[in-house]
Amino acid sequence: MQIWVDADACPAVIKDILYRAAERWQIPVTLVANQMLSTPPSRFIKARQVPRGFDVADAFIVKQAAPQDLVVTADIPLAADVLAKGALALNPRGELYSAETIRERLAIRDMMEELRASGVDTGGPKAFSPADRKAFANQLDRLLSKRAQAK
Repeated sequence: MQIWVDADACPAVIKDILYRAAERWQIPVTLVANQMLSTPPSRFIKARQVPRGFDVADAFIVKQAAPQDLVVTADIPLAADVLAKGALALNPRGELYSAETIRERLAIRDMMEELRASGVDTGGPKAFSPADRKAFANQLDRLLSKRAQAK
């Protein structure tokens, strides 16, 4: 298992959780972004800079992700693409996307995009909270524990 992180919009506290998990579970974590990222020194943690452009980081992650890899992203279309490849997708707020829920999430995303395009103020996502951080850490721990038990 490899963890891929859609790092351009990933909260710093989530990256910190992933850094600790990489060391604890000895699992490779690769952050993908269109800007240079600094990461702690570790044989398990890498940063990959991709060229600027619409969905370039997403396309890189989709191409690299393998079945059973974990992709950390809030990008619903990216989550749908990696799920189709057999990878897992986890939102920074701790929501594990699934084949059963991703279609609904895509439909809601598209509807909200249409509303914004027609001038409706839909607001933005709620502020990232300590509860979100905890939900992410708990879900990540469950996934990595399950992986360790399967070995």
